[in-house]
Amino acid sequence: MKFTSFPLAISIFVLLFGGIGFSSAMNWWQTESTKIPAKYSEGEAAGEYNPADIRGSYTFGAINTSFGIPLEDLRIAFRLPAGGDTAAFPVKSLEELYAELPVEMGTGSIRLFTAFYKGLPYDLAANADTYLFVEAAEILITNGSMTPEQAVFLTTHTLTADLQLPAVVPVPASTALPQESGVPVSTEHVTTGGLVGGKTTFQNILDWGVTAEEITAILGEPMPDAAMLVKDFATSKGLEFSSLKAQFQTKVDEAK
Repeated sequence: MKFTSFPLAISIFVLLFGGIGFSSAMNWWQTESTKIPAKYSEGEAAGEYNPADIRGSYTFGAINTSFGIPLEDLRIAFRLPAGGDTAAFPVKSLEELYAELPVEMGTGSIRLFTAFYKGLPYDLAANADTYLFVEAAEILITNGSMTPEQAVFLTTHTLTADLQLPAVVPVPASTALPQESGVPVSTEHVTTGGLVGGKTTFQNILDWGVTAEEITAILGEPMPDAAMLVKDFATSKGLEFSSLKAQFQTKVDEAK
């Protein structure tokens, strides 16, 4: 059977848009990626969403949906103005908003805050250069479910109100570690060759054993001035600093 041009065009139109309509009705058709973090695969938190998988492309609304943290707590914790659309705020915008801080305030801080709010496992040693605002610390002490180890970590990883560091915040009695307990803060994955952070330059990374070729491979372009901060490079390119930091930290660890 032959189709003339007009019936053929009608058939294509029906098949194409009819298929999309049916897929939408069946909830199969999605126009954008779903912002759902991976889940822990083992341990006491198995089956729960893992804060370490929060990406810069996530919004505060996605964090609220996945982890149940109130949007108002997120707004206050990261000093967003009242009256704005907190749910639509992208996590990656924090790095640009607070680019002048002496430490990173970005995706890593969101991950840390979320883990502490929910009392979920988080690698503290690998995030030793991650800080939170005083407002975030107050929320965690009042509304969070921190483990004793996390509560101790918070006491030395809180920026003061005037953005100096660190501010020693009081540990809530319910989570404080008894002095005689002898429980140390985890030192797993501590890097002796160097810890990549907000003040790390490309020269530091070279000094820690990573080659220029490896740096170029990560950046996808020639290495910039060795004296340049990795954080400044990420900001200038619109990249997520926490992602670059993790890749460089892996290379530094491998070079030890």
